[in-house]
Amino acid sequence: MPGSIHIDHFTTLDGVAQAPGGPQEDPSGGFTFGGWQAPLGDEATGAQIFAGIDATDALLLGRRTYDIFAAYWPNQKEGPGPDFSIARRYNAIPKFVASRSRPDLSWSGSQLLGPDLAAEIASLRDRFEQVHVVGSIDFSRTLVAEGLFDQLNLWVYPIVVGRGKRLFPDDGPPTALELLSAEPASPNGTVLLRYGPTGGLPETGDMT
Repeated sequence: MPGSIHIDHFTTLDGVAQAPGGPQEDPSGGFTFGGWQAPLGDEATGAQIFAGIDATDALLLGRRTYDIFAAYWPNQKEGPGPDFSIARRYNAIPKFVASRSRPDLSWSGSQLLGPDLAAEIASLRDRFEQVHVVGSIDFSRTLVAEGLFDQLNLWVYPIVVGRGKRLFPDDGPPTALELLSAEPASPNGTVLLRYGPTGGLPETGDMT
């Protein structure tokens, strides 16, 4: 049975997925709300996130997110706490990077995707059970536009920031999705929504 490609995103209520982790993660476009996720963390959401990480047997990343991860996770190796458990997982599994340039791939287990994205995704499905795309907004947009994913996991946080990069931009292609599950809201009001592609376009009708 083939594996699956999961796209994981933390998003505000108005769909912004830019720089949830910190002010310097991605300040492009003058984005001033970097780190918006941090005040809204709780144990219930953390457990959902860690469950997804535990199930991950390969990472699929865009260049910017790869550089951020490669600068941080290899240096988190010993000790208690969530960062070290994440580091153990991420440092041990293969990492695949989508980039038009030749990035530094010194993080152990990293390799560059080839130019035929559809073929590369098919190969990953054959080799791994759960491949997760984390962050990587631009790359995620490409996967969604080309239908090269199996599950979209959206953690929707109760905050509106007004502007910033979105997974579904105004000029993005129309895409029909089906809801696979909706996790109950966490104490801080975050909801995990899981969607799968239908392979079709949104339907319209007339309610007049």
